Amino acid sequence: MVHLSFYIYEEEIMIKKSLVRMPLTYSFRKLWLRSKGLDFGRYSVVKPGIPSNGPQYPETKSNEQILKMQRSCVLAANILKYIGSTIYIGQTTDEIDTIAHNLSIINDAYPSPLNYNFFPKSICTSVNNVACHGIPDDRPLEDGDIINVDITVFCDGYHGDCSATFRVGSVDEKGKRLIQATKRSLDVAISMCKPRVRFCEIGACIQKLASEMGYVVVPIFAGHGIGEYFHGAPDIYHIENDYPYTMDVGMTFTIEPILSQGTWEVKILNDNWTAVSVDDSRSAQFEHTIVIEDNGSRILTEPDCTDITKGFSLEDLKNPSLVPIK
Repeated sequence: MVHLSFYIYEEEIMIKKSLVRMPLTYSFRKLWLRSKGLDFGRYSVVKPGIPSNGPQYPETKSNEQILKMQRSCVLAANILKYIGSTIYIGQTTDEIDTIAHNLSIINDAYPSPLNYNFFPKSICTSVNNVACHGIPDDRPLEDGDIINVDITVFCDGYHGDCSATFRVGSVDEKGKRLIQATKRSLDVAISMCKPRVRFCEIGACIQKLASEMGYVVVPIFAGHGIGEYFHGAPDIYHIENDYPYTMDVGMTFTIEPILSQGTWEVKILNDNWTAVSVDDSRSAQFEHTIVIEDNGSRILTEPDCTDITKGFSLEDLKNPSLVPIK
């Protein structure tokens, strides 16, 4: 889930275009808490809905902290991988949200977005012209859609955050190229991260690469520091900027560029979350959480071979009542 550095608010407008996705209806998910409680650390996720701020300056973490954080990051990546393998035409984003929610809970984690600043769901699902922060709803996915799924989980006292854009059925060549270009911009940005590199170089790299590939970066959403807190310093802008701090060993943060086929401008719908392009152009996004090491950086949100289903079938995981409310 990206950090919103600033935004333009406009009223929701209903537009009839095949690639334009406007929200239908969604229900508010109940909070799930084990009777023995979950430790949410210093930076509350659930109580209150508006969390405490993370650190104002980039912090370094110990090896022990990074090992704990790696568990949440790998779990988030495994959930994202599972979701990507089970997306199909006709599936609703509400169903995807339920699957991700259940996978989080049965693996002793909490879906970080749920009730974060009162966000009503457990993940973000952004389809076609939705740049980010799409709220899962009851509209079925259609052949040719592209969908970004953004997963963040909290376990062992730390958050792990990642996202990817997936194809639904047969996507046109322009959509495929957009997805490939966005993934490449993230990969190249990660490859340049190492000690003593300024954070601002990430944005310059991504903006230059996006322009060369014929795309624009949606600038108002930023990557962020992450750890015991969901969002904190550093701010990772994906365009040219003058952010003053430099990378150091033990720093953990997300990089999550959004590339658009059209304009960089977005409007926030009246649900106060969903960001859509003002010209209804499609966008794609990819995200990893990384850590700075002695000789470069390492992706923490790489999936492994762990079976996170705990023996439940896909049909089981679609059941909103799979995990009882306690």
